[in-house]
Amino acid sequence: MSMATRKRDKIDALVARSADQGGGVSLLGDAARRLARNPVAIVGAVIVVLFILLAIFAPWIAPKDPTTQYLIGEIRQNTPLPARDGFPLGTDQFGRDLLSRLIVGSRQSLIVGVMATLIGLVAGMIIGGVAGAVGGWVDSLLMRFTDILLSVPGLLLAISIAALAKEPSQWSVITAVAIVSVPIFARLLRGSMLAQRGTDHVLAARALGVKESTIVFRHMLPNSVSPVIVQATLTLATAIIDAAALSFLGLGDQDVSRAEWGAMLGEGARVYFDVAPSMTLWPGVAIVLVALGFTLLGESLREALDPKNRR
Repeated sequence: MSMATRKRDKIDALVARSADQGGGVSLLGDAARRLARNPVAIVGAVIVVLFILLAIFAPWIAPKDPTTQYLIGEIRQNTPLPARDGFPLGTDQFGRDLLSRLIVGSRQSLIVGVMATLIGLVAGMIIGGVAGAVGGWVDSLLMRFTDILLSVPGLLLAISIAALAKEPSQWSVITAVAIVSVPIFARLLRGSMLAQRGTDHVLAARALGVKESTIVFRHMLPNSVSPVIVQATLTLATAIIDAAALSFLGLGDQDVSRAEWGAMLGEGARVYFDVAPSMTLWPGVAIVLVALGFTLLGESLREALDPKNRR
């Protein structure tokens, strides 16, 4: 049997095996299949789904009203009360149920993280998309702007921006965290679009006289957004941590009646850590778990969508 015959038989066997398995598998389908078999991705997805469900249904899940000062009459010298019947985690310094405030605080953390990530994603995609599509001096100008933002450590930049607000609020935290994530998305999308410039299908479209705007929006941009979307999952974890850090430093929402994990963590660590460590422990554990969930899911998604990992 000749070499050509053996190669042909091998190719025919591969084709037949693919047909038996239901044909070819798309990149997204293959990624979903690998995610379903990845225990790390499953753990991350479970944490993220539980966090989202908890945040959505928090007012109905919380056993008590997080703003009612149930045991204020028993508070002495603003000292939180330990766990007891009806209050499994104890109370804060105002006699409010700590468990209920922890559950309801998940909604604020989710809102801040998602809004900051979405704003940073949209702004970053606009900057990166224009830079990658236009090129030239526009690309240089926009990238030097992102270099300036990247030259400052993210948390330090967020603190500086939040400190500029006359009255710290939830929106000042969202704005500060969003600005920190803009250069990350801009750089990533710009690099992906530059890589698409030299691909065969883009060169063929340009040779056929297709409009440059059509090439950008129908060929370059759709094939460049996948790594940006994956990065958004990872950035969401960072956004939650940064928002908690700003609230910890007193640069977040000044409404003390509103439950938020970062503010709860900061208040417990600064004032009540010695007498009521649970006020610091439980918000800290919640922040770490949620950030871990988004990180595990994002890293698994990145590996699953990488064509180099296809088998």
